[in-house]
Amino acid sequence: MRQQPAAGRRPVQSTPVTTRLADIAAQAGVSEATVSRVLNGKPGVAATTRQSVLAALDVLGYERPVRLRQRSEGLVGLITPELENPIFPALAQVIGQALTRQGYTPVLATQTPGGSTEDELTEMLVDRGVAGIIYVSGLHADTTADMERYDRLRAQGVPYVLVDGFSPKVQAPFISPDDRAAMTLAVTHLVSLGHTRIGLALGPKRFVPVQRKIEGFVRALQDLLGLGAQEVETELVQHSLYTLEGGQAAAAALIERNCTAVVCASDMMALGAIRAVRQRGLDVPRDVSVVGFDDSPLIAFTDPPLTTIRKPVPAMGQAAVRTLLEEIGGTPAPHSEFVFMPELVVRGSTASAPGERGRP
Repeated sequence: MRQQPAAGRRPVQSTPVTTRLADIAAQAGVSEATVSRVLNGKPGVAATTRQSVLAALDVLGYERPVRLRQRSEGLVGLITPELENPIFPALAQVIGQALTRQGYTPVLATQTPGGSTEDELTEMLVDRGVAGIIYVSGLHADTTADMERYDRLRAQGVPYVLVDGFSPKVQAPFISPDDRAAMTLAVTHLVSLGHTRIGLALGPKRFVPVQRKIEGFVRALQDLLGLGAQEVETELVQHSLYTLEGGQAAAAALIERNCTAVVCASDMMALGAIRAVRQRGLDVPRDVSVVGFDDSPLIAFTDPPLTTIRKPVPAMGQAAVRTLLEEIGGTPAPHSEFVFMPELVVRGSTASAPGERGRP
């Protein structure tokens, strides 16, 4: 059964070809030859010109040919980790909105435990002909991963931008928060409250953001409290998983080492840290202060409201889109790292160290 055209729309074949081409070319401000290339799906037409022709079709009331409705030059892939951590949906929303404003359609591809791998999702997006891909916290952040996968992608002519992570082996734009500065902000805040036994709960050490946070944490404790790097890394740094349960386990170990404050590498881990404190009959922030990282949506409404390091998600997401579109347009930004400064957001999960209360 042949599908009927939408009401008010003329099938492309309903008028003579020459008349149709002339009308569309005049409306779009391009030549008939360019219109023909677009309608026949031929390469060699700039994305903006292609969009002008398609817009002319819509304005004149023609149906877009099926092949054009199915084409994916306007698609941009976004590959993220699982969406259980609320910072990833927040970043995806910023990126998606920025892409939509530029006339592109975002395609969200999420990695899940036991599900599709980053390589499989990349292949799927490339098969659909996406104009480019934005990776968030992908294998580019894992120092043990093979970075040649990104060289192969570039050889296929697919532009991409990498968010949260860095590798000198990959020639591409990177978008990152300043993880070292984030730790300086957290430690400075806690030291100002009188804490001298501060722990750091974070993910596996093979990840670049983890390594940078450790560097910033160690440097801050050296500068502010005169602690040795060996002592800090051995006694005050606890690796775990980037989950609530991981934060709970890491914080429990740090509390056993007499830490009165715990800095966590994600807000989800910080919620786990608060649970660990309470399971010991202690109180946050009276007995143990907790600092998160990300400033995820709704985190201001936890009990207590979480003091955290705000990742500059809007700026990072918009920069990722802007940089990718420059790559797609043939005027790429320098293949280097763009670093964005986080900020400390003080709420109710940090307070003076137990021994400092009541002092003048």
